[in-house]
Amino acid sequence: MRLATWNVNSVRARCDRVVEWLGRSDIDVLAMQEIKCKPEQFPREAFEAAGYELAIHGLNQWNGVAIASRVGLEDVQATFAQQPAFGKPGQEPVVEARALGAVTGGVRVWSLYVPNGRALADPHYDYKLSFLDRLREAAAAWADEPTALVGDFNVAPLSTDIWSEQDSEAETHVTAESRAAFAALADAGYEELSRRFVPDDNKYTFWDYKALRFPKNEGMRIDFMWASRPLADRATALEIQRDERKGKGASDHVPIVLEIDPA
Repeated sequence: MRLATWNVNSVRARCDRVVEWLGRSDIDVLAMQEIKCKPEQFPREAFEAAGYELAIHGLNQWNGVAIASRVGLEDVQATFAQQPAFGKPGQEPVVEARALGAVTGGVRVWSLYVPNGRALADPHYDYKLSFLDRLREAAAAWADEPTALVGDFNVAPLSTDIWSEQDSEAETHVTAESRAAFAALADAGYEELSRRFVPDDNKYTFWDYKALRFPKNEGMRIDFMWASRPLADRATALEIQRDERKGKGASDHVPIVLEIDPA
């Protein structure tokens, strides 16, 4: 099975590009982040015409996650246990559309969009750390079955995962607290697979649109695939598809594709 994750940065804006890529790359399951739409606004027809079933979780024009599968979708869950809520001061906190799980092709897949954190003094940073801590707690319950935690984690775990640790817009991605919360998923029984298969420096997954970041290769590695041991043992290959950042209408993230032995 070929499992992919991709922060598409608006599925309506990039529908044709994503669907064309699904066919060209022979993808069985795609976890999407930042779809930026409600379920009724999602361009279902194009995906369904290509043979994909959909699970969608979106509340507004921000955030949003989805899973497209041609090998079935069962036990769909929007949000995980104790997923934290967030609200601006004076507003009622909301559990945002940042997590969607489903069993597909015999694997429990969670499409995850971890909060950015914004700035160290911003309440969003505490929200980010809480989200990662609660995710670890929830993930421990799925560790004995084939489970994939995939998506945009908004953490650059190593100094080599970011073009400059002094990048002012990534200060919450490189703190000791963020990196420790990310690494703690290993304590729940998971392995981060992109590091096993693509260990080289400068294998980024995100480049900002501004300041010619992509041509200069000033990027970050913030999209990842964590796998429980029953799934990690079946992983045979992984690719970060850098070329999908090229061309007109590209997302600022690129897809990661994992090969899973069906045995």
